Amino acid sequence: MGRQRKRVVTGEAAPPPRIDEKPTAFPRKEKKKKVDIGKVFINISIGLCIFSLIWFFYALYMRSSLSKRVITLHPSHPVLDANSSSAKVSTGRFWGSYRPQVYFGMKTRSPRSIITGMMWMRQFSDMDVNLRHTCEQGDRLQGYGWMMHDGITFGVQEIRDNDFTLTTEFVKRMGGGHGGDWTWRITAKQHSSAPQAPVISLMFYAAADTQGSLEAHVEDRSRLASITGFSEELGNFKISFRKPVTGESSSAKYASYNYLQTVSPGLEKLSDIVKQSLNHRFVYSPPSGEKRHYIAVDTYKPPHHQNQQKPADTRKEGAFVLHQVTVQMPFQIEVLFESGSFHSRPNQLVGSVMTQELERRKAEFDSKFEKTFGLESKGYSQAHVKFGKAALSNMLGGMGYFYGQSVVQSVYNEYPLLYPEGALFTAVPSRSFFPRGFLWDEGFHQLLLSKWDPQVTRESIAHWIDLINMEGWIPREQILGDEARSKVPAEFVVQRNENANPPTLFLALQKLIEQLNSNPEKATFQPTLPFLRRLFPRLKTWFEWYNTTQTGPLPNSYRWRGRDKDTNLFLNPKTLTSGLDDYPRASHPSAEERHVDLHCWMALSSGIMASIARLLGEPHQDYELTHHVLSDNDKLNELHWSDQLNAFSDFGNHTQAVSLQQEKVYVPPGQPRHQFPVARLVRSVRRAPKLQFVNALGYVSLFPFLLQILTPDSPKLEHILRDMRDSNKLWTPYGLRSISKSDPMYMKRNTEHDAPYWRGPIWININYLAVRALHHYSNTEGPYQEMAAALYEELRTNIISNVYRQYVETGYIWEQYNDGTGRGQGSHPFTGWSSLTVLMMAEQY
Repeated sequence: MGRQRKRVVTGEAAPPPRIDEKPTAFPRKEKKKKVDIGKVFINISIGLCIFSLIWFFYALYMRSSLSKRVITLHPSHPVLDANSSSAKVSTGRFWGSYRPQVYFGMKTRSPRSIITGMMWMRQFSDMDVNLRHTCEQGDRLQGYGWMMHDGITFGVQEIRDNDFTLTTEFVKRMGGGHGGDWTWRITAKQHSSAPQAPVISLMFYAAADTQGSLEAHVEDRSRLASITGFSEELGNFKISFRKPVTGESSSAKYASYNYLQTVSPGLEKLSDIVKQSLNHRFVYSPPSGEKRHYIAVDTYKPPHHQNQQKPADTRKEGAFVLHQVTVQMPFQIEVLFESGSFHSRPNQLVGSVMTQELERRKAEFDSKFEKTFGLESKGYSQAHVKFGKAALSNMLGGMGYFYGQSVVQSVYNEYPLLYPEGALFTAVPSRSFFPRGFLWDEGFHQLLLSKWDPQVTRESIAHWIDLINMEGWIPREQILGDEARSKVPAEFVVQRNENANPPTLFLALQKLIEQLNSNPEKATFQPTLPFLRRLFPRLKTWFEWYNTTQTGPLPNSYRWRGRDKDTNLFLNPKTLTSGLDDYPRASHPSAEERHVDLHCWMALSSGIMASIARLLGEPHQDYELTHHVLSDNDKLNELHWSDQLNAFSDFGNHTQAVSLQQEKVYVPPGQPRHQFPVARLVRSVRRAPKLQFVNALGYVSLFPFLLQILTPDSPKLEHILRDMRDSNKLWTPYGLRSISKSDPMYMKRNTEHDAPYWRGPIWININYLAVRALHHYSNTEGPYQEMAAALYEELRTNIISNVYRQYVETGYIWEQYNDGTGRGQGSHPFTGWSSLTVLMMAEQY
């Protein structure tokens, strides 16, 4: 190959090309340019492919990472140590009545506890099987609940069935390294109206929750004398079943005995196992009386056949042993639990020894109750004091210890995920209907319990805050364990991480701070400071989660997420996350909404965050600034004051021209109607919505007053007080109704199946906040001080009188009260926030 010859440039012009000479340089240059463009195009294509792949895998990584955030716990050190509830660290609280969902039972504060419980059944009744075990409203008991319970050492409960009363008592005795001993005493007495002494069967049982062993010790072929067992947290133990006696005389009673020893696939199955093992072949033959066949446990046959494949269940089976004693009233029977590590036991905690111990504990309880709440010194009758003790005791006796995994989902998860396993020590709203933890209820619960035992409040708040994830979210409804899940409809099981709940735990924290500041030397208050120090890193994240995920469309506005999206089926789509469920909000949910109650919760929370930060010596200026801005009455008025309503209001895409109407279902001529869908009630919108104030006067309108955001000299305060006292609006002789009587939504159904819930009935938690706020404004100098004072006395008296009267008449404290008659309604017993009546009686806010 020859080298390319260099072109020599001279001053002379180049000779003209020959006609037949082909130009070679220019075409070669054009061809080279085409090749370069092609290469560039290929390179760009390759680059785009590489970039797309990188972006694709990055997006996958990010989605995977984001999808895991919802189930990743907060990275800071937990508030509670891993063994904080163990027998060695918390001996006195290890055993307890921590199974609020059953009429009577005990367990330990450990993840896989040996559980104990009681069932009973009336013999020779019209119904074949009327087994009582889990608290059910359908059992239609005349009443049940703890009359005395100190939260630690003892409890006395009365269960009034149709024609007899069971009194269940327990006493604990500390000793050894595994939580000590305890004894149950059950006393059964017939009602004076009963035509003859009933014969009932009591069933006492022990069950292992996938770990631990139980061994039955039988005498006389059918009487279970005792159970011995072992578990990791209890060591060796023995449960003895004493024979029934007539009562104080301790003379023996005739009884028939049966027992069952089997395995259970889950604690939620115990009632079913007993029912499936019952047999009518046994004979009850007292010395003086006719022989009759009675129903008793026999052998348990699992529902599946041998040739049928067992259901896929990865859980381990646990031992289940039950002792049945069938006896005629009146009688008394004792069950004794003895820890194998309690070596220096002075005597058995039975008979007169138990009676003496029980009387001592009762006297201590009475003394502490009066010292704490002072109801006798305020002139209340013994009947009122007894009611107050029952209200407190039912909340203490309704404390539960739950362990398990929530089911959660975020927008980055196609399917729900299991949250990390966790424990929760919490009070429950209702033993029958809501026997589990609810976030916004718990703040109200702890307002009462913090007065009785601040340690209970610290532990409960710590358990809740330890369930926080890395985002700062806490699932608002805690459905932990199979027993809890068995009581919840499937559509409510999954918790979504964009959904909040009112941060009422700040109310309880506020009380703990006040206690500490008022009496820093008192031993029961001193642990609060180190508790707050451990709590603070998680508390900061929790507050920031609210302050970033629940913001509204304008600066310093807020909006609840999680409203019902199917606007066709609801008269007004519910806002479950607000805690006020069907309270009327904007008719058409949108991102333009502003919710005044959430604004006030954030104002309160930021102020308490500032107080905690100051107390701990942490930076507090940002919290104080937020509190100052959110509490600014002028800005609050700009965002939420409706001149048309003369009240505070939500804002959003709204119309009042809505109603529920029967939908039209077209049926072709000649076609049978039953082959087509049943006509439903659906929403009809007669006028298009527009952005405006919602103008629904009710609890939400009161929040700037309820949480004491309004200054004492605010002219808006006068409007609120007048609306509260107006019987055509919120005032009733029984408390404040939830929505104005003149509002179009008053007592309107939300769907054909949903009766009005927060659309008229009286709720005690909001009425407590109202009485508390009236007490504040009546003791603060301002133009409406006297007006607030008069309302305070009247409202407080009305609430206490009605809740007490309904308790006497019905045997229950109720979820809500009818605004027309004062009658209790809804779930019962509801000794969650309705027990705040005790604080109103004591005038402790």
